[in-house]
This record gives sequence, structure tokens and C-alpha cells, in this order.
Amino acid sequence: MQHLDLQVIERALQWANQGRVVWLCTVLSTFGSSPREPGAIMAACSKEQFIGSLSGGCVEENFLERLEQGALSSSPVQLMHYGGESDDTVRLPCGGRLDVLVERLEPSTDTLIHLEVMHATLMGRQPLIRHVLLDGSRKRFIMPESPGPAVTRDEQAAYLRIGPSLRLVIAGISTIATSCAQFAQALGFEVIVCDPREEMRRNFDVPGVEVQAVLPSLFIASRACHAATAIVALTHDPRIDDLAMIEAVRTDAFYIGVMGSKKTSAQRAERLRRSGGLTDIDIARIVMPIGLHLGSKTPAEIALATMADILRVYRGK
Repeated sequence: MQHLDLQVIERALQWANQGRVVWLCTVLSTFGSSPREPGAIMAACSKEQFIGSLSGGCVEENFLERLEQGALSSSPVQLMHYGGESDDTVRLPCGGRLDVLVERLEPSTDTLIHLEVMHATLMGRQPLIRHVLLDGSRKRFIMPESPGPAVTRDEQAAYLRIGPSLRLVIAGISTIATSCAQFAQALGFEVIVCDPREEMRRNFDVPGVEVQAVLPSLFIASRACHAATAIVALTHDPRIDDLAMIEAVRTDAFYIGVMGSKKTSAQRAERLRRSGGLTDIDIARIVMPIGLHLGSKTPAEIALATMADILRVYRGK
């Protein structure tokens, strides 16, 4: 399973290549109860054909009804307001409010190029900002000068930040790796498993997961990890785990963790200082023991604690 944004853009590209009009919707702002955050996207070309989400369902349902009835503006860009008390908004049962940017994408060369750039950005390493003028006269990509919020806007334009899809690199196959990969897929991560051991790869079967027959440290060192990457080592084998950590701290990964007890983690930290040349700052980036402290015992429980901690860090909690 790919990150949801990537699925949305790939489907939009498919429809545009078929010569169909695509409606690309982006959540600009939310207030109160809202299950999706600013930057969430949905694409549609009919009531029956859509992908992605903007809320818990009521906003999508209303938008698709308008699309079927031909009630949407033919303007290339429009703002739709949901929630609130004014007569021109659709009230939400949850009591929340959100604003949605709706782009009508004609099946043109410009549309295909724009969607291709979005797709490449989601697949790559470098984030971009979509600069969309609200009068529909122009949209372009600009390089971000620094990290920032997913969406900003002013009276003239919306600035929509897009970046690489969430990626999980699992260093070494173990019983925990299988559950971890399954949880990560359900959360929308692109999952890559690295293990040079043929017997371990033979027993690993999670559909949709890319398996690399190399040492994890070599894969990590190949510049395959960007700022939306989490790296976890789950084997209890220092020949795999330690080397992976030495390379992981040299990347921009937002989460780096390795499995083990407090005692083995302290021993690993000393090895990484002595043999790996890591500094205290490097070691401080590594979560060890890995995961939230849930009292986990089974492989599935440890995997749950690991993915919960990754999500916590990603959300800035």
C-alpha cells in the first residue's frame, strides 16, 4: 500500500491521461472536530470514481453530490466552505468547520505536467510548494526556503506544501518485522525491508512490501532515506543492527530506532561510541529501546508499540 497522497495523484494522472476532467480537492484549514488535517487531498472525476478523503465522510458525500448534479463552478479554482452558521456553508454533524480548495483540471498537457511533478515529488526526496492563485489564473511550483506548515494562504493564493511519501525502512527480518510491515502499510507507509540472508527473506511474506537482498547499512548509505523516513532495526543481531544505526544517523530520517532491553541498549550505545565513532549527539537520535512503553511482549505488541512511537514523533507529540 502506498501513501494515500501518492495513490490520489497516481489515480488523477490515470484519469487525466484518459482525457477526463479531474477535480482535485485540498483541505486548506480546519476548526473544531475534523478527522483530516490541512493538506489532505481527494481527487474525483465522477460520483462513483474518487480517491482520498477530506473528512469523515460528510464533506466527500456533499462534494460528490454536487459533482453529479453539475452544481460545481466551471472556474479552474474555487473555495468551498463546510460548517459554520452562514447560509452559504454546508453544516457538519460533528460541529467542525473546514475550507476546501477545489481545482478543476482539464485533460491538457499543462495538467499532465503538473500532476507528474507532484508525483515525482511524492516519490523523491525534495519537497516543493504548490503556489495556486485563487483566481485560477496560474499555478506553479516553488522551492521551500525552510520547513513550514502544510498549508498557508493569503487573499490571492494558497501555498500547498508537498513532499516525499512516508517511508519505513526495516533493517533485518524477524518475527516482529512482519507485524511492523503490516501495521506500517495500514498507516500508509511505503515499506522497504533489507536483509542479505536468503533463508530469512524466504520466510517473509507481506504483499506489497519491497524486499532488498542487501545489508541494511548499504541500502541506508545509498541515499535512500529522506526526511519522511523512519528506520528501525529489529533483529537483535548487532552485525545488522549496529551497522544500520551507524549509517542511519547520517541521514535525514525523522525516526531511528533499534530493539533491545535497557541493558542491551546501554551496551549498544557503548559499542557505537567505541567502534562506530558515533558522538553523544548521534546516539541521542536513536530510540533505544524502541517504541512506546506499553509492556509489550508478543511480536505484534512490540510492532504496535514501534509504529505508535513512529507516528507520535511524526505528529510532533
